[in-house]
Formats: sequence, C-alpha cells, structure tokens
Amino acid sequence: MKNTYFLDTSYLIALEIENEQSHQQVLQHWLTLVISKPFLITTTYIFDEVVTFFNSRNLHEEAIKIGSNLLESPEIEVIEVDRNLFYQGWYYFQKHQDKSYSLTDCLSFVVMENRNLSTALTLDNHFVQAGFQCLP
Repeated sequence: MKNTYFLDTSYLIALEIENEQSHQQVLQHWLTLVISKPFLITTTYIFDEVVTFFNSRNLHEEAIKIGSNLLESPEIEVIEVDRNLFYQGWYYFQKHQDKSYSLTDCLSFVVMENRNLSTALTLDNHFVQAGFQCLP
C-alpha cells in the first residue's frame, strides 16, 4: 500500500520559496520522498492559504501554477470542506480552547483522523500537539 500523508500549507510554502528558512530541508526531504510516489491529501482550506500566500506577494503566476498542480495531480486529493466537515472542524476548534490552533489546523486534524492518517508534511508544531507525526 502507498504511503499517504497530509500536505500542509507550511510545507508547500517552504518547498516553493527559495529564501524561506526551511527551504533546503524541505526540498531535500521532498526529493527523497517523491521516489516512493506517496499519495497526498490536503483540503480546500490549505489550497486557499497557499494560493492566497503567493498571490498576496505579487506571485500570481506562481499561485496559479501551484494551485493547478494541486488540483490536477493524480497523486493528490484535495478534500472539499463541506458543511459537515466544517462543523466537525468547528467543534474540534471549540473543544481545544487551551491551544492556539487555527480553524484550518482543526479541519486538517479532523481529516487526518477521518482518513486514519498519522503523518503530516508540515513545519507546524500544532500537528505534533494534536498527536500526529510530522515530516521532515
């Protein structure tokens, strides 16, 4: 069975921005990881964060390229945050008032739990706080 990982905003940004502090670490990890052809799962909220990040920095073409790659890759599933998933994430958010999780984090955690995923490609320590493993 293929390795399946959750793909987070921080990993994608670090992979794409060369002057990002963690770029080399993430790039080396990615180049090793892709050999095994993993399956990646992300959400429409992550998609939104990533394309908004690049577009807000006047990198519209980059935003389109990354967004298109996410949507068109057969190795990536972009899960639409529908009403049911939204409310599951909202409930998770309300239940963890002692944490500084974003709603997007909470939606990611719910998706990971629903899909029985244990590992996220992320630089966000909130995933560790929520009990998941993180790569790199």
